[in-house]
Amino acid sequence: MFKFIKTIVFLLLCLMIGCKNESKKDGIDQSKIIKPNINKVKKNEKPSFVWEGSNIYFLLTDRFKNGNTTNDKALERTKKTGKLRGFEGGDIKGITQKIEDGYFRDLGINVIWFSPVVEQIHGSVDEGTGNTYAFHGYWTKDWTKIDPNFGTYKELKQLVETAHKNDIRILMDVVMNHTGPVTEQDPVWPDSWVRTSPQCTYKNYESTINCTLVKNLPDIKTENNENVELPEALINKWKAEGRLEIELAEIDIFFTKTRLKRSPKNYIIKWLTDYVRELGIDGYRVDTVKHIREDAWSTLAEQAKLAFLEWKSKNPDKLLDNNEFFILGELYGYGIDGKRYYDFGDRKVDYFAHGFDNMINFQFKHDANQLDYEKLFSKYSKTLYTNLIGKGITNYISSHDDGKPFDSKRNKTYESATKLLLTPGISQIYYGDEIARPLIIDETKGDATLRSNMNWDAINNEDTKALLRHWQKLGVFRKDHPAVGAGKHKMISQKPYVFSRKYHKNGISDKVVIGLGLPMGEKVIKINSVFPEGTILVDKYSGKEITISNDSVAVDSEYEIVLLAIKK
Repeated sequence: MFKFIKTIVFLLLCLMIGCKNESKKDGIDQSKIIKPNINKVKKNEKPSFVWEGSNIYFLLTDRFKNGNTTNDKALERTKKTGKLRGFEGGDIKGITQKIEDGYFRDLGINVIWFSPVVEQIHGSVDEGTGNTYAFHGYWTKDWTKIDPNFGTYKELKQLVETAHKNDIRILMDVVMNHTGPVTEQDPVWPDSWVRTSPQCTYKNYESTINCTLVKNLPDIKTENNENVELPEALINKWKAEGRLEIELAEIDIFFTKTRLKRSPKNYIIKWLTDYVRELGIDGYRVDTVKHIREDAWSTLAEQAKLAFLEWKSKNPDKLLDNNEFFILGELYGYGIDGKRYYDFGDRKVDYFAHGFDNMINFQFKHDANQLDYEKLFSKYSKTLYTNLIGKGITNYISSHDDGKPFDSKRNKTYESATKLLLTPGISQIYYGDEIARPLIIDETKGDATLRSNMNWDAINNEDTKALLRHWQKLGVFRKDHPAVGAGKHKMISQKPYVFSRKYHKNGISDKVVIGLGLPMGEKVIKINSVFPEGTILVDKYSGKEITISNDSVAVDSEYEIVLLAIKK
């Protein structure tokens, strides 16, 4: 009885003043129940950042940079693995260091998406490609804690704050579809939480959702809307870590406040949105969209947006802009030609109507190979300004699980940058694209070849420096000018190839003129009245200043590219 009364008193205190969980959050004050006051959010009348034209950098936390060698051997994950299938040492602190070094600023990055950093299974498994640990972050054991191989909650907080100070947003990679595989150290979750069979056959809607992605990857029963008890193994884990009471109290607060059922998906939604309301995470990259029913995504989006408003109301001095929480989906196989829909064969689903702002465009690499610049640019601009108004797509040339990237041998590195960074939509740079990190690694099996360590030493090579400068010039131009990724495209002339982009939305007005495949030396560029006569422009690729005369400019540079914008 005394313990029951103690718990009730603790819960009431939490409701009144908020809870503080030092063991879980390294002393971060948890006050989760204050109703968001959006009137406190400072409005930025003319923010330069727009999500639909952003420049995202995606990295695998473990493979990017080792900022703290003391956490390299955490949890005794020391069994021999297949090549590049164990923990290599990259961590949260390493990402922060590169932000502080100005690496992302120089590359024109305004959003960082890193692989999941919540606690992973402790054991290892062999899925036919060699013994593997959860270095990639997609095998969750505990959504409420940061994996010690990646760092600490305090270091994650510092990463987010450092990014925000450098005008960079953070996308948190979230997994709601499955737990990690079952091992001796990682028992399977209860039947009320997961299914362990059948495996997905992808023949229709049901055989894509109510199934496991692969063998021994328990599938969360996100369709279950009934109350379930927490897994005993998780209860025991929290108890051993000295944080059981605070976790249970916070759960009570969340479900009392939201009136949601204590179903598997809603527990996970609670745990995921904690990071938003506590740290000010700016958006989610959502894993395995098509493997979960749409209503679960709607609930996640609703709760994440509320959590973001709550953080904003408590931190008005830390706001970057007045954008809402952003949700990017990995709807595997989705392409821009699908417009708003994904076709399961037996039904089409509009996931954009269920909380998603943007989808990764798996089609881009094919279009980039088959279409010339004008066909590519005009096609994407037309679709974004008709069928996808208010939504968007994210383009990429390589990724962590795409075995057929645009340029697997890195023979088209300059073209990769030009097409990716100048195509309408969001651009997603995969770590090392900008310095030609090899995507073919000897003796690796499966996707490990795509996940090598960042080749920082290559930057000392003169050819690599020149390539990096190309990515940097295009990236900074895109970051500084929303019109590049989010503006309407219009060809000015076919030969020489010159086009304009114009963006007018929510008080932001921006326009640019770009030329590609131009002759080296002096070239005359038609402006087509995009800018008034006599305007001083800057070619952001060469740094030359020029003045418009007779609706044209003459640019004398050693480059085949011209990036024109008004001098500021």
